[in-house]
Amino acid sequence: MAAQLPRRICCIGAGYVGGPTMAVIADRCPQIDVTVVDLNAERIALWNHDDLSRLPVYEPGLDAVVARCRGRNLHFSTAVEEAIAAADMVFLSVNTPTKTRGLGAGQASDLKWIEASARTVAKAARGHTIVVEKSTLPVRTAEAVKAILGCAEPGQSFAVLSNPEFLAEGTAVADLEAPDRVLIGGEDPEAIEALAAIYAHWVPQQRILRTNIWSSELGKLAANAFLAQRVSSINSIAAFCEASGADVNEVARAIGSDSRIGPKFLKAGPGFGGSCFQKDILNLVYLCRHYGLQEVAGYWEQVVSLNSWQQHRIARLVVQRLFGTVTGKRLVLLGFAFKADTNDTRASPAIQIARDLIEEGAHLQILDPKVSPAQIEADLGQPPGQGEASWAPCASLEQGATGADALLLLTEWQQFSRIDWAATAALMRRPAWLFDARGSADQQAARAAGLNVWRVGEG
Repeated sequence: MAAQLPRRICCIGAGYVGGPTMAVIADRCPQIDVTVVDLNAERIALWNHDDLSRLPVYEPGLDAVVARCRGRNLHFSTAVEEAIAAADMVFLSVNTPTKTRGLGAGQASDLKWIEASARTVAKAARGHTIVVEKSTLPVRTAEAVKAILGCAEPGQSFAVLSNPEFLAEGTAVADLEAPDRVLIGGEDPEAIEALAAIYAHWVPQQRILRTNIWSSELGKLAANAFLAQRVSSINSIAAFCEASGADVNEVARAIGSDSRIGPKFLKAGPGFGGSCFQKDILNLVYLCRHYGLQEVAGYWEQVVSLNSWQQHRIARLVVQRLFGTVTGKRLVLLGFAFKADTNDTRASPAIQIARDLIEEGAHLQILDPKVSPAQIEADLGQPPGQGEASWAPCASLEQGATGADALLLLTEWQQFSRIDWAATAALMRRPAWLFDARGSADQQAARAAGLNVWRVGEG
């Protein structure tokens, strides 16, 4: 018998995961009514704004998907309880940041929004409701969700599933439309098949993986840990290449040509960032220690430690190359987002590098095509200013480079690969430097223009 397809879906959380995921589901399943709810009225207003360039999440292609579905079967609302009551299936897609205080501070996930969402579902749901964990959660979080839902009123019943996201920011729409796999964990076969039936509208059956709920929760943490491990591994080799005279790009090509390893995530840079990698690894570390696996915890903790070391190393290297001091010097940061094609700055390597350089007394000019000055101010914890130990946004490379001692390429935006190095170098104070932490600049053109060039991983 074919699985019963849900008629109405509610997603709690209109952020980087909830918004794009529900937009693609609505696009591929026009017979399902999808409502994304959030208590943040400003965010919801932006999702409903006539100007699609103002969506609160920047992802290539997302505006077109939203344009096709919004007002048809995709809705954004602050009426949380009403949407839950009408839904057959509720996705929990709220933030799960690392705890900043209390038990597990600095490592464990803060599950207050998951708990609050589960309590709201228990209060507002009607009849039988399938509850889907979409946020990245610690293993066995489903037990807590089940316990809360178990206190609901008579006449209500629930099935809890784990369906973690595997989205890379900048390619989220493509990742949703052609996923490597869809992971569904649960104990209720009918609920599992109902969720699988949604994805089956566009995902081949062999890519829809069914597991127990604990394997699904851990599968997400483990996937992010393995990817982050590759980033730290290649950055450790990059540092050794600089010391020994090797070239990390050539070494990476040799490594990636091994079919057992493959070429992905072997690009040296300033380290990983984003909302998931560091948070998920620290969560894994905390859980390993909780279960008495001290050596396993130490292994994964070192991945994060090396990532932080890489960022501090780049900042120290800039200071050393600029005659041991950057006090009062004008430095231009090319990029602030943690990667290209996103406006997300969470855990961006640029934050730590900028803080280190400001601490050394530099004046930073920061240029990013998608990150607002308000977001930079929030991340750095200080308002823009002038003079020593400060930062300011700049509207153009020409403005920032005028009188600058160095450029730091920290985000691989496409526009930074097309810089006119002769014109830019002419604006700078000599001797001038390009510090290419992404290895993506035209270093031959930069050197021909008279710049000193450091490229990550080049001996």
